[in-house]
Amino acid sequence: MPDPTSRRDFLIRGAALGAGATLGAGLLAGCRRDPAPAAATPADAGPRRGGRLRLGIVDGSQSGNLDVHKPVGSGIIRGFALYSKLWEWSERMTPELALAEEVSINANASAWTIRLRKDLEFHHGKTISADDLIFSARRLSDPQLASPYAALVSRIDRDNIVKLDERTIRVPIKDGAGFLPLPDGWVNFGGIVPTDYDPVRNPVGAGPYKLKEFTPGQRSLFVRFENYFKPGRPYADELEIIEFKDQTSRVAALLAGQIDTAYALTPEQIVPLQAHGGASVLVSRTHGWHGFEMNTAAEPFRDARVRQAFRLLANRPELVARALGGQGRIANDLYSPLDPTFNAGIAQRPYDLAQAKSLLRAAGQADLRLELAAGPGGSAAAQVFAAQARLAGVEVRVRQVDAATYNGPLRDSWTMSTTYRLGGEFLHTASITDAPLAAVNKTHFEDARFSALFEQALGETDVGKRKLLVHEAQQIQHDRGGLLIWGFTDVVDGIAARVGGARAERSHFPTWRFDELWLRS
Repeated sequence: MPDPTSRRDFLIRGAALGAGATLGAGLLAGCRRDPAPAAATPADAGPRRGGRLRLGIVDGSQSGNLDVHKPVGSGIIRGFALYSKLWEWSERMTPELALAEEVSINANASAWTIRLRKDLEFHHGKTISADDLIFSARRLSDPQLASPYAALVSRIDRDNIVKLDERTIRVPIKDGAGFLPLPDGWVNFGGIVPTDYDPVRNPVGAGPYKLKEFTPGQRSLFVRFENYFKPGRPYADELEIIEFKDQTSRVAALLAGQIDTAYALTPEQIVPLQAHGGASVLVSRTHGWHGFEMNTAAEPFRDARVRQAFRLLANRPELVARALGGQGRIANDLYSPLDPTFNAGIAQRPYDLAQAKSLLRAAGQADLRLELAAGPGGSAAAQVFAAQARLAGVEVRVRQVDAATYNGPLRDSWTMSTTYRLGGEFLHTASITDAPLAAVNKTHFEDARFSALFEQALGETDVGKRKLLVHEAQQIQHDRGGLLIWGFTDVVDGIAARVGGARAERSHFPTWRFDELWLRS
């Protein structure tokens, strides 16, 4: 099963998850993002309609699909065009209301009430109703579909979702437990589709564009959905997603004017783009994080002293400079720095080779030898870290593995492995990374106090009280957890001069906001 949050080439905002107000049983009014300011020229000073917007992606997989809840390869990107969700990512990578008009939760977040906006339509003209919400939730979590992303909503009681009226449903959480991060889990792969949906025969959604043509491994073409829920959008008449086999050919196409945007460029591609007058780079300072996962259920990482030693021997500035080409910032072994409950009082861990050696000697691991599994995109960081470990007398043998092997049967048994995950809020990220029942817990981290704090925080709707719980939980992660998080990455996109509406964000998706991008005359 693929990691549901690691596809790089891939809520309520505010009250429920921490913008300041205590959320009880009252309804939360929905809100939408304001249109992104366009980088317009004096001769063309605002968004205009018309034209074909062309996005270049690196995939070329013949197995790519259109399944809203089980996307394969570039199916995730196509989903941003075809499907709309109850929530969507804000520019700060937090969920905010989209198709949902109002959301309320009970006192301990064990039941959610979700109400749709009025007069929403699917591409084929059917009005979106509560029946479609229930169908979509049950399809995503259906064991027979076996979506790798079902784990993100595994705590909902799918068999007991209740239709309250034509626009409203109530979603209970299993065993009456609290589950505040429901919106975060639902937002990426929780597209709302009609009850007659079929990903092959009837790939219908409510996204900004309707499907016109799809050739797996080559291209997909979409046309504007005139009844999209955001009035006046999208701006382009058509959207074309073109697939390339490698980064080099994609950048060449951008420079030649054959595509308009290229998502997630590698650092070495920035210089030629900056030197070319027809395109520019857009740098988004995200909090997607790179690190290494240490298997605490296996030697040598059963010993917390070894885990601490590895965190101390990591030269983080060098990792950012060499593995990310300088496109990022150092991290402090903790995720979710933008979460309002984040413990910013924990001091940055220093590079301390002498202390690392001392801890290894105390643990009886002065001549340690181990293997580091480097998954897709992780080889550079693994090689840099291996060289750093040698300075502490540790031999790290890097094993490069392909995606199928990395995410296959061996996934949970690597002694140490590279990782990359999207930035997100604390409870959601923990629920899929290293907390109890985490969807992809390669660290196998188990700590009774941490588990108790996490479970309590899941149902604590008061932000101030939840902050105290998270602060203590993060201190435990920093002291004895299984993650070595060395850096936060920037996402660098290539943008043709004729494209307006793109702006840098904290999210990972500025060039996937297909309803906001437009073409200059």
